[in-house]
Amino acid sequence: MELTELFNQAVARSKELTKRPTNEELLQLYALYKQSTDGDVTGERPGGFDFKAIAKYDAWAQLKGKPRQQAMQEYIDLMKQLEEAYR
Repeated sequence: MELTELFNQAVARSKELTKRPTNEELLQLYALYKQSTDGDVTGERPGGFDFKAIAKYDAWAQLKGKPRQQAMQEYIDLMKQLEEAYR
């Protein structure tokens, strides 16, 4: 099976977890997803008191330079771990 197909399946399964992952795990999923689909972070870092947007931006920015294929594989691997822990 192709990596993109496995990635898309993992994204679909992320919505089926019966328990909510930790905020750190959710940020990891978000950052890996964005790196996989959009590449390196773009735009300016949010300011003010939008702490959620800042955390998401920072998590994504930490992956700058990571190849999309690698980010996809890491997303798939993380989803396997989360499925074992939260299903």
